[in-house]
Amino acid sequence: MSENTNPSSPLGTISRRELRELVRSQLKALLEQGDLKAAKAILVPVQPADIAEAIEGLPEAMRVIIFRLLSKNEAIDVYEHLDTGIQQDLLQQFKQQEVLNIVENMSPDDRARLFEELPAKVVRRLRAELSPSEWHSTALLLGYEAGRAGRIMTPEYISLKQTYTVAQTLERIRALAPVTEIVYYLYVTDSARRLTGIVSLRDLVISQPVQTIQEIMTTDAVWVHTDTDREEVARVIQRYDFLAVPVVDSEERLVGVITVDDVIDILEQETTEDIYALGGVQSDGDNNYFQTNLLTVARRRVLWLLVLLITNTVTGTIINSQKDILEKVVVLAAFIPLLTGTGGNVGAQSSTVVIRGLNTDEIRLLGPFQVIWREALAGALLGFILGTMATVWAYLLQGNLPVALAVGSSLVAISILASVSGSSLPFLFRSFGLDPALMSAPFITTAVDVLGVLIYFTLARSILSL
Repeated sequence: MSENTNPSSPLGTISRRELRELVRSQLKALLEQGDLKAAKAILVPVQPADIAEAIEGLPEAMRVIIFRLLSKNEAIDVYEHLDTGIQQDLLQQFKQQEVLNIVENMSPDDRARLFEELPAKVVRRLRAELSPSEWHSTALLLGYEAGRAGRIMTPEYISLKQTYTVAQTLERIRALAPVTEIVYYLYVTDSARRLTGIVSLRDLVISQPVQTIQEIMTTDAVWVHTDTDREEVARVIQRYDFLAVPVVDSEERLVGVITVDDVIDILEQETTEDIYALGGVQSDGDNNYFQTNLLTVARRRVLWLLVLLITNTVTGTIINSQKDILEKVVVLAAFIPLLTGTGGNVGAQSSTVVIRGLNTDEIRLLGPFQVIWREALAGALLGFILGTMATVWAYLLQGNLPVALAVGSSLVAISILASVSGSSLPFLFRSFGLDPALMSAPFITTAVDVLGVLIYFTLARSILSL
């Protein structure tokens, strides 16, 4: 059964997107009519994640009403699935006790993520109201650097001793499950809280009640440090097909667990940041781009647009310096956009595949020079194909063979230049500790535009003997 369908829906098989849209439209209509009983009934069979997405498109006042129709546990689950910006808006609308009920019962990692975004004044007020244990678990996570495993882990896990029997362990699970985020993996620690093994819930179920944990645990445990980058954490869980991975501190003491649902959020955020960066748009963490005010949007996008504006000015200066050849062969100017545009596209393709390879670690077996050489050969092949077509097209348009040859040969050289630039710049910027996705695009455009125009006019002068 596809995850995108909801077979239990009274409407039969319906996609989750359609379900959310239907729930949103029905809730809006019922709230406008003041029929709160019917609105509450609609929410009963709907998953918290779908409720969250459905109400995000509603007016702010309606969101508050919907929350008050939900039970306490449902409200907390729905709240954790909302965008951070909407979470903050709702906190401002709730009464003090409602806020405390939600924040107190959030999982520590979700609470820490919320506190990162809230104003310091609001955090101080909430801190004063939280129980010592809940604040301690949140402060523990906030003490780690953002983007590291320690910040995104949850300290709510079940630890065991090697001497426990299977029967004792099952009793412990029953007692701790209500206050624990993860029960499908259990972590075995020694007296110093160092991780010594892992037991899955499956192992417990198929083992005899009198067997000890030491007999059934896996000692070859895979774990990450608190300072491991969150992208590396995602790769570990992906590589080993884990549902969760334990987190240890510098002394290899178990301090938390990162679950697969958090990793999915990480992958989505990182992919979004890379896509924005490739387009020259600064990302802003969890905030929805389309819910951001236009002044902020313009500020994020203007930087690289200014870089490209200056680049185009430089390109224009170079073209202006070639007035003598353009006066003799005016038609050369008609092919400049074709050459720079095609070169930019070739460079963008090369940088995209290399940046993706760096992020997914797919090119770890290849050195930078091998990757660049491979892309250079691909650029030469693409340039030959495109250059041949451009030569024929230019000749058919203008009937001037020397000009057509200048266009075609320039396109070959520009394609090679673009492929080399697109594949080498991500490695260069990464070695400097810069984000390849953010830095590569404008520099590739600069290289292709400026050097491409110079190559074009140089070859044209040579072929046309000017």
